[in-house]
Amino acid sequence: MNGKATTTRSRLDRGRSALGPALELVHTGRAPTRAVLTAELGVTRATAGAVAAELEALGLIRVDSRPGAAAGSQGRPSHRLTVDENGPVALAAQVHADGFRAALVGLGGRVVATAPGCVTVTADPAQVLAAVVEAGAALLRESGRRCVGAGLAVPSAVAEPEGTALNPLHVAWPAGAPVRDIFAEQVRAAGIDGPAFTGNDVNLAALAEHRHGAGRGAQHLLCVATGHRGVGGALVLDGRLHTGSSGLALEVGHLTVNPEGRPCHCGSRGCLDVEADPLAFLTAAGRVPGPEVSLLQQARDLLRAEAGDPAVRTATEELIDRLGLGLAGLVNILNPDRIILGGLHRELLAADPERLRAVVADRSLWGRSGGVPILGCTLDHNSLAGAAELAWQPVLDDPLAALGKPHAPVA
Repeated sequence: MNGKATTTRSRLDRGRSALGPALELVHTGRAPTRAVLTAELGVTRATAGAVAAELEALGLIRVDSRPGAAAGSQGRPSHRLTVDENGPVALAAQVHADGFRAALVGLGGRVVATAPGCVTVTADPAQVLAAVVEAGAALLRESGRRCVGAGLAVPSAVAEPEGTALNPLHVAWPAGAPVRDIFAEQVRAAGIDGPAFTGNDVNLAALAEHRHGAGRGAQHLLCVATGHRGVGGALVLDGRLHTGSSGLALEVGHLTVNPEGRPCHCGSRGCLDVEADPLAFLTAAGRVPGPEVSLLQQARDLLRAEAGDPAVRTATEELIDRLGLGLAGLVNILNPDRIILGGLHRELLAADPERLRAVVADRSLWGRSGGVPILGCTLDHNSLAGAAELAWQPVLDDPLAALGKPHAPVA
C-alpha cells in the first residue's frame, strides 16, 4: 500500500472512530457548532466536517452551513449542528405504582410523542408490559419513524446480569420477575426493531438529567427522588451510571432516618422510603389520599395550594428534615459535587431551599466544608427520557454498526 493510500485509510479509520463521540457531543448539546466539535474531538476541520456529514447522511443530525454570524462577531461563522428533528426515535416506557406511560424520544432527549398512561397496574408484569408496548407500537405506527430500540423504566432495583426486578414493592409484582426478558419478548412480538433494555426508574432519571438537564457537567452526580411511591437514588460518575457489582447500588430508600418511625415494606422501620414520599407527606399533613389522581399529584397540589396551612407547613418541615438527614449521610459516604432532587423532593426544595440546605450542611462533614449544590431536576418525564437513553446507547457507541451504511463515506 502506497503512502497516499495509507494516509487515506488512516483518516478514514480516525473519522469512523470519531462518529460515536461526535454524535454524543451533539446529542448532549456540548457541540453546537462544527468548530466546537473539531476542538472537542481533537481532529482537523476536514475530519470534523466529514464526520458531521456522515452523521447527517445517517439521518441523525443536521448541519446548517448558513447559520449567520452573531451580532458583533468577526470571522467566518462555524456551521451549526443540531439533532435531526425528523430522525429516528427510541421507544421509551415507564411503569409506576399509579400506571404506565409510553413515549417516543429522539436524540437530544426530545420527547416526540406520548401515549396516555393507564391507571391500573396489575400484579402480572407480562400483562402490564404487553399493554405499554402496544401503546408504544401505536405511537410508532402513527409517526412512521424508524425505531432504534426500546427502553423500560421500572420502580425496582434491576439485578444484573439477569435483568430481574429484585424488589418491585410498589407494583405488587413478584420479587425476581424477569422484567427485561418479558419486555424484550413483548417488543419483538409487536414487531418493533432494535434491542430492548430495562433499568431502575431513578437510575434512568439521573442518566437523563446528567445528559440533558440539571446534572449537566457534574462529575459525581447524586440523584434522589420520590415519584408515586417510595424513594430512590442514583449516582452518575464521569458520565456513567454507578450500578454496583450486580445493578443494586444506591438503594437509598432504605436508609433509616427515623428509628421510631413508620414500618417499612422492607421489614425495617423509619426508612426514607416511608418517611419522605408522597404518602408520608399527605399523612403528616392530616390528609386522606383519594383515588382520583396519583399520590404524587395529590401531594404536589396540596403543597402548592395550601402551603400556608399550619398542618401542611409542619408536614413540609418534617419531610425536609427527614430528607436532609438522608442526604447528609449520602454526602458523607459519596462526596458528590452536585445533588439533584426529583418528584416531590423537587417541590420540597422549592418550598424551603434554605432549610434543606442547612440540614444537609449541619449533618454532613463535606456539606459543611464544601457546600454541595442542591438543585431540582429540570426534565419532564426524566425516567422516560432515561429509558430512551438505554436504547440510544448502542447508536451513540457505534452509529454505523447500529444503523447501517450511510450515504456518504468519511474522508
